[in-house]
Amino acid sequence: MSVLLVTGFIYISNRLVKDLAVQERERMEIWANATKELASLGNDQVDENGNTMPVVQTDVDFLLSIIEGNHSIPVMLVDAEGNIMLHRNFRLPEPVDSTTLYDISPANLTYLQKKLAKMQKSPNKIEIVIDDETKQYLYYDDSITLRRLAWFPYIQLAVMLVFIGIAYFALISVKRAEQNRVWVGLSKETAHQLGTPISSLMAWTQMLESMGVEKDVVADMDKDVHRLSVIADRFSKIGSMPDKELTFINEAVHESLEYMSTRIPNRVKLTIHTSDEHNCGIMLCQPLFEWVMENLTKNAVDAMGGEGNLDINVTRDDRMALITVKDTGKGIPRKNFKNVFNPGFTTKKRGWGLGLTLVKRIIEEYHNGRIYVKESEVGHGTTFAIELPIINNNL
Repeated sequence: MSVLLVTGFIYISNRLVKDLAVQERERMEIWANATKELASLGNDQVDENGNTMPVVQTDVDFLLSIIEGNHSIPVMLVDAEGNIMLHRNFRLPEPVDSTTLYDISPANLTYLQKKLAKMQKSPNKIEIVIDDETKQYLYYDDSITLRRLAWFPYIQLAVMLVFIGIAYFALISVKRAEQNRVWVGLSKETAHQLGTPISSLMAWTQMLESMGVEKDVVADMDKDVHRLSVIADRFSKIGSMPDKELTFINEAVHESLEYMSTRIPNRVKLTIHTSDEHNCGIMLCQPLFEWVMENLTKNAVDAMGGEGNLDINVTRDDRMALITVKDTGKGIPRKNFKNVFNPGFTTKKRGWGLGLTLVKRIIEEYHNGRIYVKESEVGHGTTFAIELPIINNNL
């Protein structure tokens, strides 16, 4: 509808411009005829019978009123040699008291000569034949009104495009807000539903311990139950701004991978590179950050098919702490570098494709950081990078 409206506006405006241009041409022809008649009044007027006719002052006043009545169309009258005889409605660089050539300054004369050279190349020209030996030429330009009207449809088009852009972004914002509400509701409901069986499992592990079941078995079950509790806590934090604490980046990374490091396949070599030189303080919600690192780790293990090298490196500059997660998996095509963070995007046979979407939200919305695919080569591996703002540079 917007495109149809713009097309209609442009068509109507162009028709108006053409009609106004024709009217201005007719006005200039009348102006030229008045100039011709006024120039002829200086000679004796002879009727068809050969009798001399007196010049009537009313005719002079009428012709002058036609010439003086043009207040909008830039017009220039020149003789056969190209000398400027008269000009009207030009914005001269210096003010003048008269429109005759003899009263203009050198700067104005230079300006008018340049305008004349430009106007001589345009079709807006009328030849005035005074007599057999005398010719004059009238050059005119489009009036300010016509020029404004000519630009009007394009201004309409720009306004319409802005309107379409605003409508599009409003629609996208509404859609995202709706998705966020669904995600928040789903997350909190999941956390709520997990609460009851987790409490029950905690009671069962205590009962198993009292029944004399091996302590190692009960301890492993306790770890998994605690893991479920942590997951439920993560889901409960979605949709609200989590509490963050000042945490050193090295400790945060090691704690985040403590659980996964004992549960990845033996054929995956996990290496964590940290140093005191690059350690720094950041505001962090540790449970959500652990979710981020575990997601990236699990994705890397899946991309490698359970075999390869996984390197996690922590560095920093003056403003940001940088964490890179590099695997030797199947890699990501460059065209999908941004798509991997979109909801529903996945290359796995199972899963909803929400892991990296949640990771991006946790890093960018909750921690004011940035996550992106730093580099990737199909068949050789991928490197994800996380940037987090530094709060405390000192250990």
